[in-house]
Amino acid sequence: MGIFFGKHKKVSRVTEQDKAVLQLKQQRDKIKQYQKRILVDLENERQLARKLLQDGRKERAKLLLRKKRFMEQMLEKTDGQLTNLERMVHDIEYAQIEIQVVEGLKVGNESLKKLHEAMDAIEKIMDETQEGIEKQREIDDLLSGQLTAEDDEAVLAELESLVAEDEAKAVLGLPSVPAEMGEPVLPDVPSAEPAGPPKKARKEQKTEEALVAS
Repeated sequence: MGIFFGKHKKVSRVTEQDKAVLQLKQQRDKIKQYQKRILVDLENERQLARKLLQDGRKERAKLLLRKKRFMEQMLEKTDGQLTNLERMVHDIEYAQIEIQVVEGLKVGNESLKKLHEAMDAIEKIMDETQEGIEKQREIDDLLSGQLTAEDDEAVLAELESLVAEDEAKAVLGLPSVPAEMGEPVLPDVPSAEPAGPPKKARKEQKTEEALVAS
């Protein structure tokens, strides 16, 4: 069952124009076959009329010749019909070619349109890039015009200092000291002299000095 139901039905690509062309060609072939048959009959009628004349049957021969003439007129009409059929087949086939050409031009135009859009986008990017380069160049020119050689050296020194601080921080694992931190605040020193020791302490000190002197 899967063999029968698993296959996809092919989509027919035969158009109505193709069917019309096929019918016209079939009619053309039938007319050509009819013409061949008429030509054979005409030759037979001619030979029979000659024989009748030889036999003295003139009226009968005349009748056959009239029939032959009628058949020749029919043959001429079939020639016209055949010409019309062939012209119609040619017109339909040519129209199909024109349609294909138009479709091809349409696809080509769409492709060109997309290519032009892509080129426009690329040009826009290039313009923006060039504009950015010019702005950066203006900034560089402005900075280079205002800064002196000493300023450049100071900038390089500061840069090296920052690099050194980051390296030290990475080695010690300590946070770097903020550059704006001020000096530590110390307590104020008293302006008056400190008071002397108590009287008892002074007396004991004098006694010790006397013992040392003796």
